Order: sequence, then C-alpha cells, then structure tokens
Amino acid sequence: MIDWNAIDTVFLDLDGTLLDLHFDNYFWREYVPRCYARAHGLPLTTARTELHARYRAHEGTLAWYCVDHWSRELDLDIAQLKREVAHLITLHPRVIEFLKALAALGKQRVLVTNAHPKSIALKMEKTRLADHFEHRICSHDLGLPKEADGFWPRLQTIEPFDRARTLFVDDSLRVLRAAKSYGFHWLLAVLAPGSRSPALMPGMSGEFPAIRCCADLLPDLDARIGERAPHSVQSGRTGVGVTNRSHSTSMEEPRKARERKRRAECDDPREGVGPSVSSECGA
Repeated sequence: MIDWNAIDTVFLDLDGTLLDLHFDNYFWREYVPRCYARAHGLPLTTARTELHARYRAHEGTLAWYCVDHWSRELDLDIAQLKREVAHLITLHPRVIEFLKALAALGKQRVLVTNAHPKSIALKMEKTRLADHFEHRICSHDLGLPKEADGFWPRLQTIEPFDRARTLFVDDSLRVLRAAKSYGFHWLLAVLAPGSRSPALMPGMSGEFPAIRCCADLLPDLDARIGERAPHSVQSGRTGVGVTNRSHSTSMEEPRKARERKRRAECDDPREGVGPSVSSECGA
C-alpha cells in the first residue's frame, strides 16, 4: 500500500488516528450535555438537542474545536470537565510501537491536529506521546482548521514539506479531501477512529486508501526494518551464510508473532468506526 522508500515525512492526526475517539465522543455527546443540563436546570433530552444544534452551527470552523469558545458559549469550564473524565483517554493499539518503527526508518514524525492546545496538553500528559514527534502543529496556532482551503499553504510556511514525499494519515473525510486538493500524493484514511462506534465510517469507503488503525502498517514497517538488519551481520563474514540464516529466522519469528497480535487487536469487535465528523467538536 505504501512505498516507504518514497516517504520522508509522516503527518499524523491525533484524535481518532493515534488516540481512541471514544473519549471525545463520550465527552461531547454524553458528559457535556449532562453537565449543561445540571448547570442550567434543563431536562437532559432538551440539553442534548440544544447542544447538538450549537455544535452543528460551528462545524468546519476553528470554533468547533476550541475549548475556550465552548467554555464561553456554554458557561462551563470545558478544560476542567475534560480532566474529570481524562481516564478515558487511551491510545489505539500499538501506537507507540508504530511511532518507534517510523523513527527506526528515519521518517520525520509530525503531529498535525485540530485539537485545542489545552486538549493537546492533557492528552500528551496522559499518553506520554510528546517525545515521539519531531514537530507538533496545532491548527489553532495557524488560525485555520485542517479542512479549510488555506490551512496547508499556511502550514507550508512554518513546516516546509514535499507533497510528493509526505504521508498524511487522518480519520476525517473533509480533512483528507482538503489535503488531496492541496496535492498530497500519499493519503491514508483511518476507518476505526473510535472503539465504541459503528463498524464503518460513512462516506470513507473507496475514496482513499484505508486502514483500520495504525497497527495495520506495522507488518510492512517491520519488514523494512528487517531488510536493513542483514547488512550489519554480513560485515562480519563469519559462518559462511549460517549467521545470516540464523539472523533471518530470529527476525522472522517475532515479526510473525507481532502480526498475529496485530490481527487480534484490530479484529476486536469493540473496535468500531466513528462518524466522519471525527470528534463531535473534537477539541
């Protein structure tokens, strides 16, 4: 699917791509309506209906993702409420292993996210992901969300990249379409952003090459890493090939075991797919 020799840089979304979108879905669809209903003396069903309309009114804008905007709009401390349910913040299967594999192949890893800086800080604190990126790009610092026409040219001015040699992985159809319009050659859709969502992300099928989760890429990455290793053993020239065969076997068995583990994790029936509006206000 991916020619890793043709890739220098990997741009990665955060919510739904590296992190399970269940946290954001639960927070905006369940927890915020409950807190809003309690704070404003409303029935829960009324609060949900009102909030859903407010969310939709800002869809596709930077405000949709902005913690400060929703704190003002709803008269709630959104950052504090996120901390109250932060135990739900989790990584998708084998994300750290995936990021380390990219580093082993010399790929530059860049986080490109619409998440608000306060949300990013909380999620980095809970997942310890920060050290696994060479750079982190927050759309709030650029003044445009990733789905906006001007986002990618603006990012290019602060983080120059070759569109022909950069892979971008995201779970939002709108965002991927904007990246395609800008001229990205390598794009991947994530079909299973949330572990407790439906089985297929609406509208995503067939438009872009797709994976269920980043763990799907590990077998190919491991194979590339394995191809590099024999060069280090051959320099010794001992055993007339026996050393190389032994090395090959020792590399192959762990790889097969990892592949079996990956299939088990990504075939977990709980690993469903979220809506194409990747995070209901996934700030």
